[in-house]
Amino acid sequence: MKQKSKNSILAAVRANKPGPRALPQMPAYQPDETADRAAFTAVMQSSKGKVIEQAALVDYVAEHFANARTIASTVAAVPGNLDLATIEDPLQLAGVDLAVLHGQFAVAENGAIWVSESEAIVRVLPFITQHLILLIDGPIVPTMHEAYQRIKVDDTGFGVFIAGPSKTADIEQSLVIGAHGPRSLVVVL
Repeated sequence: MKQKSKNSILAAVRANKPGPRALPQMPAYQPDETADRAAFTAVMQSSKGKVIEQAALVDYVAEHFANARTIASTVAAVPGNLDLATIEDPLQLAGVDLAVLHGQFAVAENGAIWVSESEAIVRVLPFITQHLILLIDGPIVPTMHEAYQRIKVDDTGFGVFIAGPSKTADIEQSLVIGAHGPRSLVVVL
């Protein structure tokens, strides 16, 4: 008797299955570079990150990281003293004080920067360094919808959106910056 009830219920469900529906069309967003830049900067600052202009990069590094012992850099303007091509084990990066990397583009609505494996060179580098500077090579797009249209993970094998320095909080609402990753993030536009 139980099997008959089960079969009749399943038959009723199959008979009332709705037909296929087309996916909704996503609206096309008109970029507003000035608004996107301002929105990105505001979100990044609220996430405890800092935004500077490209012209200020060399002076910023000299002023804030003069005592850095190990600098890993893929940005020509900031020479590093660690050759990332020689890294065989990610643990070799445990003492990196500053990483200066390229980011492909940024997202205004959440302050995220897309960094693929071709920019990071070693996947763990943006997370193991004490301080991170990202130089944005491409545009600031307004939304994650547009961001996902741009990424091509199949080309590089790995990519990540980075949105501010590492943050964690406990139940007593005590915020700690840098507990599980970089203690600071500076974005260069």
